Amino acid sequence: MRGWFYILMTALFMLVAAGPGMAESAPAPGAIHLPMRLVAESETPAAGSHTTLAIVATPEKGWHGYWKNGGDAGLPTEAHWTLPKGVSAGELRYPVPGRLKIAGLMNYVYERPFTLLVNLSVPAGLTKGTPLPVSVKLDYLVCTDTICVPESQTLSTTLTVGDGAIDPARRAEFDRWRAALPKPLGGDGVIETQGKQVRIAVPLPAPVAVKDAYFYPERSGIIDHAALQAMTRSGDQLILAMPAAAVPTPGPVSGVLSIGEGQGLSFAAKPGAIAGASATSDHGFGAIALAFLGAVLGGLLLNIMPCVFPILSLKALSLAKGGGDERHARTEALAYTAGVVLVCVGLGVVLLALRAGGQSAGWAFQLQDPRVIGILLLLVAGIAFNLAGLFELPTPAFAGRSGAMGSFATGALAAFVATPCSGPFMAGALGAALVLPAAAALAVFAGLGIGIALPFIAIGFVPALRRRLPKPGMWMVRLRHILSVPMFLTALALAWILGQEAGVTGMTLGLAAALIASLGFWWTGLRQHGGKGRAGWPAVVALVLAVGIVVTVKPAAAVAKATADTAFTEAKLEDLRKANRPVFAYFTADWCLSCKVNEAAAIERSSVREAFARNKVAVLVGDWTDGDPVLGRFIERHNRAGVPLYLYYAPGAKAPQVLPQVLTPSMLEKLGA
Repeated sequence: MRGWFYILMTALFMLVAAGPGMAESAPAPGAIHLPMRLVAESETPAAGSHTTLAIVATPEKGWHGYWKNGGDAGLPTEAHWTLPKGVSAGELRYPVPGRLKIAGLMNYVYERPFTLLVNLSVPAGLTKGTPLPVSVKLDYLVCTDTICVPESQTLSTTLTVGDGAIDPARRAEFDRWRAALPKPLGGDGVIETQGKQVRIAVPLPAPVAVKDAYFYPERSGIIDHAALQAMTRSGDQLILAMPAAAVPTPGPVSGVLSIGEGQGLSFAAKPGAIAGASATSDHGFGAIALAFLGAVLGGLLLNIMPCVFPILSLKALSLAKGGGDERHARTEALAYTAGVVLVCVGLGVVLLALRAGGQSAGWAFQLQDPRVIGILLLLVAGIAFNLAGLFELPTPAFAGRSGAMGSFATGALAAFVATPCSGPFMAGALGAALVLPAAAALAVFAGLGIGIALPFIAIGFVPALRRRLPKPGMWMVRLRHILSVPMFLTALALAWILGQEAGVTGMTLGLAAALIASLGFWWTGLRQHGGKGRAGWPAVVALVLAVGIVVTVKPAAAVAKATADTAFTEAKLEDLRKANRPVFAYFTADWCLSCKVNEAAAIERSSVREAFARNKVAVLVGDWTDGDPVLGRFIERHNRAGVPLYLYYAPGAKAPQVLPQVLTPSMLEKLGA
């Protein structure tokens, strides 16, 4: 079947080349447009081991070769080996490809020099000096934008059984070629097909930045290669949505996720359901309307959350003080709505801009920065102490003031403070917004703002509702004090989030900053009650100090990176083993979700750290995020294609104990005991 495809493709492009004005593009008979050479990493491989062979291809200018799946109109390289008895060659390993769209057809190609790698296994029992003649016949397709030519080359070399020595310059060359290969993700993805839409969820930690994400399937019949792929993030999942192939074919699904220039992750995907809603591929009016209504309903329900309810309540009661003036009530309602909608749309604009730039941002993206959480903690604490009656300041107190500017500022505050809260219907609506066109997406964010503002709009425009509001009195002071409780709970929740992102140190700094700010508020309140001038200065000074503290907070991930003392090297491992120390060495990567789960659930637990200290277990961390070839070779020697890899070296043991890929604290606490 594949041979017929060769003939069909060749005939098609020859006909194109023979058309008017195209005859000059026809290649000369027998010309090679993708010259290749065969290189061995070690020309003296040891018996019972393996060496790596490289097929180095250099396309002529204007020509390109193909990945293992050529896309809409291409073919992979076929290798036919002639090897000595007992010697075997593995599968060709391809670097991350590029994309080339011609006449509406998407091709997965290499337009610049590229290298295919293959492992060659040498049987045990061969004596040194035994020659190993190696030959490979390569059949492949090479194309320009207008013509394709099937080519064939036979490459050969002779190796000699020896000690496996590798020249340092050759080693560096192979390391560079290995770095271009996609890294094994170490976890399965999920593929879900709904009608003509395919979604693929890839396990990828949320902090990992992704630029120009693209899924290259290893076989056809899964997706429409030429269609756009929309990316969203849902927690520790990256989700790609794209149209299905016109003629889907069943079977296993695997491929490469490109996450940046020349960087990719290889993975397999199993059929299943993907949590979270997604807009349909055609972005019809129905999908947009559904997302908009979901956002309005989600925003409406946010009003009962502790983040928003106290602010809304005070603003509603301010109308009770203002009397029954119809014009005044409507003006305040519209100004409040404008403040809410402007902040929601503004956050949406920033979010869409970040995603367009390749960052993996989601709703409440600003909360991924612990410094923003710290500032929000100070703001919420200030509101809570103001409601409790500790102090009165014009700016924090505007939630109870009347007038268009006060209402606008209150609405903006309510929207910003609402971002840590998550209500029903929000996840689906905002998830859909991220795959809609920009204008429709911003309409969904505006719908969220309208939902938040709806109760106050109703109060402002329906006189019957305002008449039901109780008349002003001392009860309003007591209610204000009661409303401080949910705001204090919100501050507590923010402190917890700060601890999750920045660790105990970060949370301690945030609480210390809040304490300093509260002392300033208390001092300001004393000066206000005493009728002294410039009463707000203590609060201003305290806030400046508090903000200065929270901006120094850093994410816990930055602290958890391997230090110079714990970074893995084979020399450091050897020194520790010579000192008869037990060693726990683990190999991880920022893009490996199972690695991060094990680190959070087991390795970084305080009980495990205490057990390691008690048993004098040294810890070494191999960070393979950038595909360090030295670490890669070490990982391969332990029969692993990628991370995670967990090794325990007991004192005096010849070989390490390979631990399971799912760790528990009790498993680690026993090491060295």
